Amino acid sequence: MPVDYSKWDALELSDDSDVEVHPNVDKRSFIRAKQNQIHAERQQRKLQIETLKYERIINDTLIKRISSLLASLKAHASEVSSRNPGEVAFQAVIESAAGLDPKDDQPPPRPAGVHNAEQPLPTYTKMMATLLDDVNKTLEEKKVEQDKRYEATIAEVEEHLKKVTNLQGELLNKLDELEKIDKSKITSESIHTGFDSTHINKAKPSTSGDKKEASKVELLNPNYSATDSLPAPSKATDDDDDDGEFEASPAAKQFASIKADDYRESLAFLTKHPEILTEKETDGLLVLAFDAQLQNRDDYARNCVHQALLLQYCRALGRDGVALFFKRITTQGHQAQEVFFKDVQDTYYKIKSRAREINLQRAKEEAEGGGQEGVEQIQLHAVEPGTVININIPPADSEDPEVQHARAIFESFSPEMKKALESGKLDAVNKVLGKMKVEEAEDLVSKFGDAGVLSLEEEIIDATTQEGQEKWKEIEAAKKHADEPAGDPE
Repeated sequence: MPVDYSKWDALELSDDSDVEVHPNVDKRSFIRAKQNQIHAERQQRKLQIETLKYERIINDTLIKRISSLLASLKAHASEVSSRNPGEVAFQAVIESAAGLDPKDDQPPPRPAGVHNAEQPLPTYTKMMATLLDDVNKTLEEKKVEQDKRYEATIAEVEEHLKKVTNLQGELLNKLDELEKIDKSKITSESIHTGFDSTHINKAKPSTSGDKKEASKVELLNPNYSATDSLPAPSKATDDDDDDGEFEASPAAKQFASIKADDYRESLAFLTKHPEILTEKETDGLLVLAFDAQLQNRDDYARNCVHQALLLQYCRALGRDGVALFFKRITTQGHQAQEVFFKDVQDTYYKIKSRAREINLQRAKEEAEGGGQEGVEQIQLHAVEPGTVININIPPADSEDPEVQHARAIFESFSPEMKKALESGKLDAVNKVLGKMKVEEAEDLVSKFGDAGVLSLEEEIIDATTQEGQEKWKEIEAAKKHADEPAGDPE
């Protein structure tokens, strides 16, 4: 039977002992250079594949949104003859964005090594706003007449859709080509474990060890949670991008102080200060709203959100966007009012919800951690049902050397801890331990054992009372559960 050796043709070797080089070229240096070249090409190919896959996701979403906008524009084309073309275009833009889920507006983060991975992409809404800005700019450059502007807008949007679709086709062809090349190479990355299993017979836990553990004090923190140990954001901006890049200008802050329902004043201000119609000022006002909400300034935060989105809508409508927006928003019962106010309300409630979470987390940490950054604590609790931890203070007038040594340890404690121990209440001791660092608390508990301050004893229960009877039933149930043998898994 002939042997097929063709499968070895795909091996990509970085070393070849049979290679022949020029007598003036060092063979080892040549092989090392060849190795570096192969490794560099492999890494570059892998990075290109990751980049193309990421760009494919972004382009797919953009194609869907541009197609939705184009369909909405075409659906209202028949209304241009009886209405203002700018108003019809505005309605089409609003309707195309009304049915979108806000959760899907943020693009996925870039993979490591892809372009500027540390810089997040703008939202898809901002991308569409930029597209509309480009369309309006193109129409201005072409000096399109007002009665033909609507048809020209549809044509420009179709041109953008065609560009993105063609770009996506070229991207997919390039991706297929790179993946074929990558799959044709057999490298160490292609090696994987086929079948692997391990079985270990674990010994059954001994019951004698459990009884010994009953005489020990177990250090627990029943209120501790791994998520609670994370510190709260130190600033209002920890969950967002660097707000230094999105700080509102003095003019934008003055615009935010104008009441939301005073559209006459807002229009007059934008007429004098058109320079604030930028994406940076919109983001700056939203950051300003978030900071105000953290301080429970609800009215001012809602007003900032309103003014921020007002700038965004005016900018997205092109050259005549300001006049068109204020005309529609002040027309009683117009559909644009419902869409705009709903956007303002949704955005404000998102900011309000996040600010409430941060304030609650800060309040919880201040209450539980005494203002410390961490909330991890050492606490003393009896584990065995029916047992309690008693506190014994070594007497000061004892002549026993061991008792004197224990008293010396007790005297080394802080006044606050000595006062808590002398009270005989375990809760008071735990309260002092909760204010200490974990390492200091563990060292102090170790000294408790050296001084014999704590002892584990049987709890005395008065079974003549209803409370005592209920507690006794709980203890008996816990002991019965602990004594039950584990079931046979077979």
